[in-house]
Amino acid sequence: MTISESDIHSPSSGSPPPFRPNVDFLYSHPAYMIAFSGGAGLSPIAPGTVGTLVAFPLFSLFNHYLSPFYFLLLIDILFIIGIWACGLTGKALREPDHSGMVWDETVAFLLVLYFTPDHWAWQLAAFALFRLFDIVKPQPIRYYDRHIKGGFGVMFDDLLAAFFTLLCLSGWKAWVLSEGYF
Repeated sequence: MTISESDIHSPSSGSPPPFRPNVDFLYSHPAYMIAFSGGAGLSPIAPGTVGTLVAFPLFSLFNHYLSPFYFLLLIDILFIIGIWACGLTGKALREPDHSGMVWDETVAFLLVLYFTPDHWAWQLAAFALFRLFDIVKPQPIRYYDRHIKGGFGVMFDDLLAAFFTLLCLSGWKAWVLSEGYF
């Protein structure tokens, strides 16, 4: 079943009613399935958090089967695919950064997990920090979130959240743990 523009936005007296993507929408184009991280973005509660959680099983799979070089190469490829998928999906939904498009969280957190020590406490801290940066969007994340549009804009602000997460974790490891406070 394909989704037509009339299904997404029907003409009315004012602005079009909001379209709520569903499974039929996801199956209508591969880009939509990717942008919604295989359906995680359909979660009615905290889709960004659910999209971030998708990275955990993907990390386990990729970390087991791929060498470090190929793992990082795959993350690069997934980022580029995300630019395309989120750009196309945002246009289809007429909402450039729809809350259900969570591929950006999935890919960015994969990068965070790659550089985070393989221990549940570190990964939990990484998860909490990443979600904090992604939700609060401190500067300069907020600036880029507002000024860079399209698929690249959707993906880039989460890449910055990943950077700040890794910066905090490395600071914690370098300064706090090296001083023997814990």
